Amino acid sequence: MKSSFPRSLQTTIIILVALGLLTLSLGGYFNPLTYRLGQFAIGIQTWVSSSYMALVDYLTIPRDLASLQEQNSALQAEVARLQTEVIDLQQQVTETNILSALVNFARANPQYSYKAAAVIGTDPSPFRHYVIINIGSNDGILRGMPVVTDQGLAGRVDAVIAEAARVQLITDPASAVNVRLQASNTDAMLDGSVTGDLSLDMISQDATVQVGDVVLTSGLGGGYPANLLVGQVVSVRKQPTELFQQAAIQANVDFYRLQYVLVITNFNPVDITPLIATPSP
Repeated sequence: MKSSFPRSLQTTIIILVALGLLTLSLGGYFNPLTYRLGQFAIGIQTWVSSSYMALVDYLTIPRDLASLQEQNSALQAEVARLQTEVIDLQQQVTETNILSALVNFARANPQYSYKAAAVIGTDPSPFRHYVIINIGSNDGILRGMPVVTDQGLAGRVDAVIAEAARVQLITDPASAVNVRLQASNTDAMLDGSVTGDLSLDMISQDATVQVGDVVLTSGLGGGYPANLLVGQVVSVRKQPTELFQQAAIQANVDFYRLQYVLVITNFNPVDITPLIATPSP
């Protein structure tokens, strides 16, 4: 069947329509429509892009989380290692400072010979009465040898085996040390206690004793060399009805932080007990 319109007429109509559309476009009549179509296309493109990125994130997040967890674990391990190194360095610095102080003490008191020792055991009770050191009879350590730190008198050796020794601290209730109050040049007896507190007894009533007075070993009794620093007076008890004054002492040595000590090896303690006269019955 032939078309009701001749082909030449159809071509003419198409050309006229095209020219009309071109004219309208050039005249700006299609701008609102073009803008709306552009906005629509941009919206579709944005939606497609965001959906694609969301899909990519969804597919890659598990792998990223695993990577982050692995990195976090590695960082935590590194932090732990660095903290351990810091603690080790601090410990080395502390030990170096202690040993340096002991060396300075030994140089300041050249009349004695010393052997340095590390504390390897302590009294398990809450009140520090003794410590164990890592040198013994194989190192020439003998019972009765005084033990000091750079801060002063700690105690004396009271038991020895080949590789270790036990040091009775001056805080032990069985300990008794002849001392001297430096300010008044008065002799007294330093006693330990069950609680680890130190007290002075046998202080003459005529002596002037004040808080802060320095207490040194007197050398009497033969148990310790003279002039080792012991501590300071923190309180005084004087009753007119009693024969002697009493005083509480703060030791110069921190017995709860003993790490290294010096054993005085050229002092020979003398037991003078047999020479002390006893009252006749």
